[in-house]
Order: sequence, then C-alpha cells, then structure tokens
Amino acid sequence: MPKPTLRTAIAVSALAATALVALPLHSAQAAGSTLVVDAAVPFRPVTHAASGGLYALAENNRPADSLLLPIKMHTLTQPPPRVGQAPNGQPPGGDTLLVAPQADRVGAAQVIRMPDIYRDFPYRWVGWNDWFAKVDQMVNDRLAATNVSNVTAYEIWNEPDWTWDTAAAGDFNTGWTRTVQRIRTRDAVTPVAGPGYAVWNVNWMRAFLTNARNTNTLPDIVVWHELGHTTPHIAANVAAYRSLEASLGISPRRIFINEYAERDEIDVPGRVTNYIAKLERAGVWAADRAFWYEYGTVNGLTHNNQPTASWWLYKWYGDMAGNMVRTIPRAQTGLDGFASYDSTRKRVDVVFGDESGTNSVRVTGLAGLGSTVRVRLESTPGSGRFTNVSGPTTLANTTYTVTNGQITVPVPNMSATASYHLVVEPTSGVPSYQQRYEAENASVFRAERFSAGSASNGGYVGFIDNTGDPRTASYVDFVVNVPTARSYTMTIGYANGTGATATHGLAYNGGAWSTVSYPPTAGWGQFGSTVSTTVGLRAGYNVIRLAKGSPFFAGGTGYAELDYLQLT
Repeated sequence: MPKPTLRTAIAVSALAATALVALPLHSAQAAGSTLVVDAAVPFRPVTHAASGGLYALAENNRPADSLLLPIKMHTLTQPPPRVGQAPNGQPPGGDTLLVAPQADRVGAAQVIRMPDIYRDFPYRWVGWNDWFAKVDQMVNDRLAATNVSNVTAYEIWNEPDWTWDTAAAGDFNTGWTRTVQRIRTRDAVTPVAGPGYAVWNVNWMRAFLTNARNTNTLPDIVVWHELGHTTPHIAANVAAYRSLEASLGISPRRIFINEYAERDEIDVPGRVTNYIAKLERAGVWAADRAFWYEYGTVNGLTHNNQPTASWWLYKWYGDMAGNMVRTIPRAQTGLDGFASYDSTRKRVDVVFGDESGTNSVRVTGLAGLGSTVRVRLESTPGSGRFTNVSGPTTLANTTYTVTNGQITVPVPNMSATASYHLVVEPTSGVPSYQQRYEAENASVFRAERFSAGSASNGGYVGFIDNTGDPRTASYVDFVVNVPTARSYTMTIGYANGTGATATHGLAYNGGAWSTVSYPPTAGWGQFGSTVSTTVGLRAGYNVIRLAKGSPFFAGGTGYAELDYLQLT
C-alpha cells in the first residue's frame, strides 16, 4: 500500500478523471433525519459480506481468535507466500500461507494479492522474466500447501490504473492475459480476481473485460476499490458494472470491493456504517476494510489485542442472522444503516450512524413480533484506533407499543462519528442464546446458497461436493456461541434427493472427524427432515464444520443439502 498522502492524491485525481466528485468527510448537519427499516422485506441472506480486511492478520495469531470469531470475518486479502511488501515502512508480514491456519479457524476465505511479492509500493517493475518467475514460485508454494483450503482466489494486480508500469511492461490488459495464462499452466482451478482498479471507471472496465473475454481470461471475481468518500456512488457503480457485464455477454461475476473507506474514515464508526449499508444494499459478494496503518489489527479494530470502538460495530454486524432487510435513508449522504431480521429468534437488528443531533429509526414489518416489543439502543463512540473500548454504551432499554406493524425510535444527541445499534425483540419467549444457525448465514466454501419455501428462513446451501482436492472441495463452517461448556444435541435440517444415504464429515474447533449420515428425503430443495448428533462445545465461540471434502478428511459420500443446525 502507498503512504496515505500519496494514496489520497492518486484517488482524488482518478475520481476527478471519471467525473465523480470526491466528497468531504460528512459533517452531519441534517438533524431530524429518519432511517426507515422494513423488516418484512428481505433482500439476501446475512453473510457478513463487508466483514473483511486487507492485511487484516499477521503471523503469530494477531489479533487473537477471540477477537475474530465474534465479528464473523468473511474475507481477507493477504500478501503472497514469500511476501516482500513492506507496508508503510513495516517489515514484510501477513503471508497468506502462514496466516492460513488462523483464517481457517475463524471461517474466513483468503485472496492472495500477488504483486505484494515486491517490496515497494508503488510496485517497481523489473521485467517479464522476473515477474513470471515470481508468479511460478507463488503458485508452486500455494500448491505445495496441500492442507490449505481457504484460498479463494489469486488477485493478479493491485490498482493497475496507477501502479502498472506501462512504459516497461506494456499494456495492462495484455499483461493480465499473459499472467492468467501463466498461472493456468500450473493451477487450472483456483479462481482469479481483478482488475483491482483504485476507482470505478466504466471505460477502463469495458476495455479490460472485452480483452479478458476475447482471450478467455475473464476474472472469476471482479475487483475495484471504493475510497475517497465515494459512498454515494457505490450503488450506481455496482449497477453500472452489472449493465456493462450483461452488454458484453458475460455471465454474472462475484463483486469484491477489497478496499473500502478512506484514511480519515476507516476508524470512524459512523462513516464505516454508511459504507457497510451501501455495500450490503448493492449486493457485493465481499468487501474488505482498506489498509492505512499496521497489519494484524484488522485495520484498527484492535489495539494491544483488545477491541477499539470500531470493533463493536463489527460485533453487532457479526451478531446478525437470518436475512438482510431493506433500509431506506433519507439521502445518499448522512444518516444510513443496515439491518437484519432473524425469523427463528424474531429479532430485528439495526446498525446506523453518520449523523448528528436528534434523529429517528422507523421499523416497519413488525406484526409478527406481537403488540409490544422490547427495544435496546446502544452506541459505540468515534474514539479512534488507539483507544480500547470494553463495551458499547447502553442508551435505552424499554418497551414500545407496535402500531400498524411499526415503531419509531427517537435517538437524541447523536454524534456523527459514533455508530448505534437497535435491537427489537418480543417482550417474552426470547431464547437465552441463539440456538438455530442457518446454513446460508455460515461460511460457505465452494458450494452455493439457494432459496426454497420449505427451508428454514427461506434459504439453504447446496452443490456441496468433493473432488479430493482442497482447492475445490466443499464445506460449511458454522460459527456458534453457547453459554456453557457441555454436550449439546445438534440437530441438522437437510434434504437428500439421491435415494440413498449420504454422508458428511463433522468436526468442531479443529478436533477429530466423525461422520453424519443423511437418509434419503422426498427430493432436492424439500426440507423438513432432520438428523441429530451430540457435540461437546466450549463456552463461548466454536466453529463447527460440515464437509463433503476438507483437509484431514477423506471425504463424504452421496449428496446432501444443508438447511440449518440447531443446538439444544
């Protein structure tokens, strides 16, 4: 990564070149705003898509697992094996293969940023022979790590719109093609990600995709960055990409914003809340917090291995389950938020911020929660990256009458730098801990999420397969949280349309494997059948893996689709 001042200058220059205006850091003055949440309008499963980080982890388990499990990390962009990159003057670190065991323990996928084999940023191009030798070595190292199964892509280059040496290396699009073709001589299955532009530019993307389509080197994951106070443009940029993709006859790709939030935003919970809200509504596959300071802290979520204020924002995000539901801000700047509804717990979570003064949150679609609801409101401050915060501040804990299926909660004295969390639950019958975990909310590796009317919460995971290769075998990791250390009955909702018993491997917290058997059911996507087993869990967070194929597991048989698991 560049020094912050250089990065800011480049980003603003590029934004101006694409006719986008770099907005100043939002100075909230529009008190009286209302954020509308419609709990009855889901738009996709909770996947914690924006809970990711560039250079988030460092060797020697930094930060600790106990700080990563609650925030349900989705993706990491890490340097390659034999990393040379010295970000912001730090020694090289964060080697993908060295941090892989910890990333695996917390259910996070990894993308290898290949150009970080070079020490300097902007990268200093040496020559094609040097680059190909480095590509060969990085791919060979990854292939030799046969127990690493959470690498989800190679990122070919980073910010080529200003770091690619066209004078020495030639046209970037041609260079992309040459590099992908070189990788495919050794690894024909690991996805590739790119182009990794520092900003969205439809003309650059059109030229890139056209060349990649014509040379059969299309990225499996499309990458660009959202920096420079670009939150108002995120939805439009994603929509523009989808339109371009369709116009070129390219099948839909996963969109990965693997750097979001500027240097003066990344440690401001209110601003980051605004980013997450817009990234979720835009439907990106994943998004990573941008890197501005030191690695191994998830970019400011931890300090001295303890939470900062921003960590609590991601903890609230990590607590979400069920489906993301519609939020409607008054404008594209200022007050915004993201929300979820978990139908099994009958719980609505809303995280909001980026506004000062007295504002409100109107939550609709609450008819199923009863005539009265319990409402908890809490906040986390904008206290920066060097101040540890032991917990959020409770602002209110009260009961509201539901009128016409809705409530309006006033939030006085908001700070634009802070983030706020609203929890709406029934006044009775709320379980003491979350018991049901939907498969579509889990960490899903090389399988697919689907919808079905008979599925719990409407979603499930299918296409769970085994190839005998850790790069392509399928598994699902459930991060669960239980109150006490003891044995729990684990019930699994599933479907199996093969007509014969299927099996998965079961392991938790990296322990020994056992086998789960799934007798045949009425058909694919038809749920209601369950199997049960017993698991011995520790108090707090645990990771339960159900695998068709996984390192240290020979592989399951037949096929089964996963609906949920429940712990009682």
